[in-house]
Amino acid sequence: MTTTAVSTFASPAVPAWAVQHWPEAASASQRRVSFEPMTTAHLDAVAEVEKTAYTHPWSPRHFSDSLQSGYPAVLLLGEALPGEAEHGVRPDGRVLLGYLVAMPGVEEVHLLNITVAPAHQRQGWARFMLDALVHWSRGQQAQWLWLEARQSNAPARALYERYGFKQVGLRRGYYPAGQFQREDAVVMSLPLAPVGASGVKA
Repeated sequence: MTTTAVSTFASPAVPAWAVQHWPEAASASQRRVSFEPMTTAHLDAVAEVEKTAYTHPWSPRHFSDSLQSGYPAVLLLGEALPGEAEHGVRPDGRVLLGYLVAMPGVEEVHLLNITVAPAHQRQGWARFMLDALVHWSRGQQAQWLWLEARQSNAPARALYERYGFKQVGLRRGYYPAGQFQREDAVVMSLPLAPVGASGVKA
C-alpha cells in the first residue's frame, strides 16, 4: 500500500482523527478508510480483535484505563469490500481494520498498542497507522517515538526496523508468557526529525 496518513488530533487528550483516503479502485489494500476516536462503546469489538491477534491480549480494562487517562486512542475503519464475510461488518458498512493507543510525554510519544485485525494483516495497515501517529506526534512537538515489542515477535520487530526504529534496550520479564513465565521486551525508538514546508524531513 502506498498511501500516507496526514491526520491530526484535536488535542492530546481528545483524539479526533478524521483521515479519509479515496482510492481510484477498491482492492484488499485500497479502500475508503478513516480514523475514528475509540470510545468505551467500541471496547467489546476491540477486545474481540485483540483476542484473535495475540496469545496474551490486552484486557478491556487496559483499554478502558487508557481512555480514562485521556490517552490518544483511535480505530482505523474501512469500507467493507465485496466478498468479505458479513461477520465483523458494522451496521454502517465498515469493518475494523485496526487500532492504536499512544501515551504522550515530554517531547516524546510512547506507542502502547498497535494492532491490525488478523483478517487484514499484511496489507500495509500497520505502516499506515504508524505514518499517522508520526505525523500527529510531530504536531505535538515530540522528538521521539518509543515502543516495546516481545523479543519473540520477530515479524513485528522487523516491521519496526524497516520503518526506522532502532533497538535501544531490553526490559527483563516485561511480558507474561504463560506457565508463570515472563518474556523480555525489546525497547525501540524512532527519532522524529521535523518536516519542513516542502514536506521533507529537515
